[in-house]
Amino acid sequence: MEIELIELSKIKLNGNNIKEHPEWQIEQIKNSIDRYGYNDPIAIDENNVIVEGHGRYEALVRLNYKEIPVIRLKHLTEEQKRAYTLAHNKLTMNTGFEMDKLVSELSALKEFGEFDFTGFSDVEFRGLERKLERTGLESDYSGDNQEIDLDGEQYSKFACTCPKCGFEFNKE
Repeated sequence: MEIELIELSKIKLNGNNIKEHPEWQIEQIKNSIDRYGYNDPIAIDENNVIVEGHGRYEALVRLNYKEIPVIRLKHLTEEQKRAYTLAHNKLTMNTGFEMDKLVSELSALKEFGEFDFTGFSDVEFRGLERKLERTGLESDYSGDNQEIDLDGEQYSKFACTCPKCGFEFNKE
């Protein structure tokens, strides 16, 4: 793998990029780069077209970077570039986190003043904490469908919490 310096203005967007990068995410990436530096080079092809790193590119443009290190991917066919672009974005989405370790890390980062740069919201964090407090509930689940009275004591706790919105539910 070769890393080379290139003027940001010479990099071209990939017209087939399907990954969404809304303004709020670009702002998160900008804040991360501002805080920790530009540590994850964009990958481009032999024609300076982005293979992966569109969100970082947008953040760097807004941060007025002039020259950046990039990874030049010369060894991929056109089909492989397309596949790698999807794989790069999708593969990290295929798994979750080890919740106890995640909550521990986020708790520590809150104490150190670094939490705001993680991409997690306070709502997500509280939901993760609640989920950990309820560990063991899954073993009580019988799998039988039944009508429930949500005011009843047995349904005051749920086995799962959505990490994005905090919605609580039981599996199946």
